Amino acid sequence: MRDYQRINVETHLKNAALFNELGANEISRIAKGTREIRCAQGEAIFHRGDPCTGLHIVIFGQVKLSFTSPNGDEKIVEVVQQGQSFGEAMMFLDKPYVVSAHALNNSLLLHVSTSAVLGEMDRDHGIRSKMLSSLAVQTHLLMQDVEGYTLLTGKQRFIGYLLDQLDNSEPYSEAVSLDLSVKKCVIASRLNLTQEYFSRILRELNDLDLIRVEGRHLKIPSLERLSKHQFE
Repeated sequence: MRDYQRINVETHLKNAALFNELGANEISRIAKGTREIRCAQGEAIFHRGDPCTGLHIVIFGQVKLSFTSPNGDEKIVEVVQQGQSFGEAMMFLDKPYVVSAHALNNSLLLHVSTSAVLGEMDRDHGIRSKMLSSLAVQTHLLMQDVEGYTLLTGKQRFIGYLLDQLDNSEPYSEAVSLDLSVKKCVIASRLNLTQEYFSRILRELNDLDLIRVEGRHLKIPSLERLSKHQFE
């Protein structure tokens, strides 16, 4: 378990994308409605159907948002990374959570209460703009997911996932290495693939020498070849 120490909530709020343009007084007011949540790996943050009382910001660690299908299979909707937030939509709608949230590893979150956020939005339209931008990004990603599930094969979705994980500044002619930030089963669920199908995709790409798999470490001999293969 990570050695937790008391953090400066105001400093972390100021570093969050949603609040980084606010002044000291505004941050101080929001901090009064903020609390730390420290989670061990696998611990539930909230369950589907729980009332939403605010938004969360990941300070460190990773959080999966998921639901369980009628036949008992888990579907991971999103993996929230350090610096990202979640829960804005349900907070504004004043609706219960439609997904569950669990820590994928030891994590530290900030929970910012609804009253703190809405109160500051009434004072500063800049926050309102940031919130709308955050919701717009989430909606765009959701539309990309729907498009991928509908129009792309599993292999195309996985190649797209790998390319998204890489720095856009990497030249496509060079070999690169990539450490997967989450387990393969999490990636499979996120891409709406069965683990068996996902394993076949890994084997096929490995046989074509497009990737070389070593546990959670991947080597990509040629980004250009991998990118071209996505739509072959």
